[in-house]
Amino acid sequence: MSLFGKKKTAEDIIKEQNRELRGTQRSIARDRADLEKQEKQLEMEIKKMAKIGNKDACRVLAKQLVQLRKQKTRTYAVSSKVTSMSTQTKLMNSQMKMAGAMATTTKTMQTVNKKMDPQKTLQTMQNFQKENMKMEMTEEMMNDTLDDIFDESGDEEESQDIVNQVLDEIGIEVSGKMANAPSTAKGLPTASTSKSRISDEDIERQLRALGVD
Repeated sequence: MSLFGKKKTAEDIIKEQNRELRGTQRSIARDRADLEKQEKQLEMEIKKMAKIGNKDACRVLAKQLVQLRKQKTRTYAVSSKVTSMSTQTKLMNSQMKMAGAMATTTKTMQTVNKKMDPQKTLQTMQNFQKENMKMEMTEEMMNDTLDDIFDESGDEEESQDIVNQVLDEIGIEVSGKMANAPSTAKGLPTASTSKSRISDEDIERQLRALGVD
């Protein structure tokens, strides 16, 4: 419980532990630095005693140096364990966040499933398909009706008249070269036999009718 009566969450506890582990790492690093300084001082003292020939002092200082180096090695081992604990704590925090995300997702899915009615959803889809089929049928009927209206409007006869006029114009242009050019336009003489030729007067009369001098 905190000072304000608010209960600490698991995430808050993990954060506090991480802060404590970081503080422990800094403390171990400082102790190691102090041991390294003492190690250098002892080495200098041993060399100094060796120069003056004080063997007893050298033995005592050497024992201290061995103990000091063992202690420095222990600091590395402890630091490694603290690092491992810090890593495990971070992994636990990450797993807790994933679990929280999964819990939130589960609640959301439960809410959506409660709101959704499978029967109503299926009925809506079926109604949509039915109405879509009706619309397609109505569109097809309208297209067929329009086609029938346009087919009965006399366009076919008008188109045939245009085709005949074009054929007549082609027949006039090539009448001097073709012996049996057909002619169905009004006002033009009809050939009595398949081997008859169109006279020059007929050609001139047709040209005047088309406005060609």
